[in-house]
Order: sequence, then C-alpha cells, then structure tokens
Amino acid sequence: MAKVTLKDIAREVGLSTTAVSLVLNGRPNSLSETSRNRIKEAARRKRYVPNQIARSLVTQRTDTLGLIVPNIQSRFFSSLASSLERRCREHGYALFITNSESSASDSELVRLLVNRRVDGIFIVVSDELSPDDDLVSSLSQLPIPYVMVDRVVEGVLGDRVRFNNEAGGHRATAYLLDQGHRRIACLVNKRSNTGLERLEGYERALRERGVEPDLTLELQTDYYIDDAFRAARRLVGSDVTAVFASSDNIALGLLKRLYACGLRVPHDCSVVSYDNSAADALFEPALTSIEQNVAELSDEAFAVMLGRLKEDGGPACAIERILEPRLVEKSSVAPPRRC
Repeated sequence: MAKVTLKDIAREVGLSTTAVSLVLNGRPNSLSETSRNRIKEAARRKRYVPNQIARSLVTQRTDTLGLIVPNIQSRFFSSLASSLERRCREHGYALFITNSESSASDSELVRLLVNRRVDGIFIVVSDELSPDDDLVSSLSQLPIPYVMVDRVVEGVLGDRVRFNNEAGGHRATAYLLDQGHRRIACLVNKRSNTGLERLEGYERALRERGVEPDLTLELQTDYYIDDAFRAARRLVGSDVTAVFASSDNIALGLLKRLYACGLRVPHDCSVVSYDNSAADALFEPALTSIEQNVAELSDEAFAVMLGRLKEDGGPACAIERILEPRLVEKSSVAPPRRC
C-alpha cells in the first residue's frame, strides 16, 4: 500500500497542501473550524502517518530526547528510565535510552545522541568524582539542552535535578538512633558523590547524639549486591546492632550475608536501606528505607528539560532542583541486639 501524503489529503478536501500541513502539524492558521475538521477526518480515514523526517527538516526538531544511565539493571535506574520514558511520551517525545558503564562511555553516548539529532539529553553520570575530561568538555560545549539527573559533575554549569542525599543519610541514621542503637555501621559507596553525601548525613546524625563516628564501621562497597555481600563479612560477629545500607542493592547484599550466617533481621540486626525500590519484596521482613520518589525525580527533570526546549532567548543561569527524600517505615528495625 502506497504511503498517504499531504498532497493526497489536500486533493481529497480540495485545499492547498500548505493548509493541510498547518492543520495536521497543529500550527496557527486562518481556516474555518469546518475546514479543519474535514482535513482531520480525511487524514484519519486515509490513515495518514506524518513524515517525521520531513517535519524535522522544517522545524529543526526531532521530538526525540536521549537518556544516559549507568547500569540499567539497577532497579532505581530502570525505574527512572521507565518513568521518564512515560513522561516524554505523554508530551509527544520519544526517548532513546542508553546504558553506560564508565565515564568514557558517557562521552561516547553523548556524541551518539547528538549525532542522532535528539533535542535534549538527560544524563546520570557514571563517575561523579573523577569524570572523563572528554565528558566534561562535551557537556560544556553541548549545542542542545541537557539535564544531569540524580548525579552531578561539579564544575560543569549545567541544569541538575537530584535528591538531598545528605538529608537522606541523616534521616536513616537518626531513625536507628531513635530506636536505641549506638553501634551503627554504614555500608556505602565512597567512590560516588551520592554515597559520600549519605555518609556525611550518617556522621552528622551520630555526632548530634553524642556518638563519635567509628571509621571502622564505614565500609566501602560499590552499588552491587555481590560487592555488598563481601563487605558485610566484617560485620558478622561484631558488636554492631544496626546497619545503614546506602542503596537497595547494597541492602540486598547485606541481607544475603546475614541470612547465610543464620542471622535474622531485625531480631539480630536492624537494617535501614535507601531507594525504597521493589527489591525488598523478595525478602522478609520488608525493608525500612529512605525513599527517592522516582516519579517526582522524572517529573522535575522533564519539567526542566521542557522549559529549556521552549526557550527562545539566549543562555540562562543553570537550574538546580534539590528534592527531599522521606523515610518509609516497614519491618526491618527493632530495639538493639547483638549481630
């Protein structure tokens, strides 16, 4: 079946191709309501599909956006991608979702998306502490809008939307302190700004209650279950009564270690996690957690991007939106016992 064109619709309704184009592309025109309805009805009846490439040549827009995330297998990042894709689609944009595993890959994917002529890019950087120089250069010279989501690269004056990680770490630790715990360990990724900020909140909460942070209880782990499982080995047999696990993947690695040693949560050790993803549905009891609302994060990131896409003026100051996490109480915390 031959593809229906604007000329076919124009011939059908007896109007110019320009008039038909204006109506079907939602652009201002002086046609009567009757004529507009005739055009739309003819397009529907003939099953007209707009030529996106031709439209892009006229508008200089592709109605596509790009998303770069590290580790798409992460429940948090996969949820973010899903939520952001839905938000884009609701507003007529298609979202290209790409997966990066390093800062160098970030810069490659930025170039790929620009070459694909996306109108803007959402990026969750792989390495906040030591980003690739090429990535910093690429972002600084990007000819299209971009929004750093969840993680940010300091020194790059771009738009950013993220949660208050320091406040989240503080709330998690304060909650454990409120339950009477004093020997509280922290499983945290010290190779990321998000992890370091959560660690700062953990330490601030301890000091506010007169508990000096014990550096031997601040255990490094990447955001992977197996890494956390290995790091948690040092907690077994210690005098720790509670653990702040700074992501759900880290918490799952911790629980795997505790259960392997015959220890129960919260009877033997209390746990507060971070993210509040669906991961804890696999375990009993459900994890008390700091929630980063993915829908709220994607809504704010998309709102910033949409504002940039609608701007007609010159450069504006970088936008920063900091969202507040909340504690969701479940069943993984009880008064202290020895691990």
